[in-house]
Amino acid sequence: MLRQITLTSALILGTSSAAFAGGITEPVIAAAPAPVMMTPVIRSSDWTGFYVGGSLGQGNVGVGDADEIDTSNYGFHAGYLYDMGTVVVGGELEYSALDFDDFDASVLRLKGRVGYDAGAFMPYLTVGGAKLTIEDGSDDSDNGYFYGIGADYAVNDSIRIGAEFLQHEFSDFNDGGADISAQTMSLRVAYTF
Repeated sequence: MLRQITLTSALILGTSSAAFAGGITEPVIAAAPAPVMMTPVIRSSDWTGFYVGGSLGQGNVGVGDADEIDTSNYGFHAGYLYDMGTVVVGGELEYSALDFDDFDASVLRLKGRVGYDAGAFMPYLTVGGAKLTIEDGSDDSDNGYFYGIGADYAVNDSIRIGAEFLQHEFSDFNDGGADISAQTMSLRVAYTF
């Protein structure tokens, strides 16, 4: 019995002295990982360059105090934009055909555009001169002006889609005394290069 007590005491002393001597390593406590902040991915776009495209839309035309006439329109455009960072400026030449029930007309526009570079999205203002031609055999035409708003979205580096609303004004059309106003809303697609 004494022998068992001695042996047990020796084992207890041996293990406790090893613990006090640093033989058993202390547990390592790992620091918690730092939180990861997720930032939204904003596609950057450079709007600089030439583009060509087409448009399709609806509108209405008013002559003097007469009721407005509904029209569909389609057209083609070409232009150049220059991206200065947050501001995008450019010019565009656009031809639109207007389809009425009884006759056809066309509008040729020379546009100035100023937009805001919001990455892949660009809202813009536009203003310029327009030439309206009534294609009913007489081919009467006259110059006026327009202004409007639009927005383009860069689907990728080559394709852009957008929408545009324009208000047109033609005073004393072809010296006939009639004032013509027209509103058009168009969906647009363009290829950039």
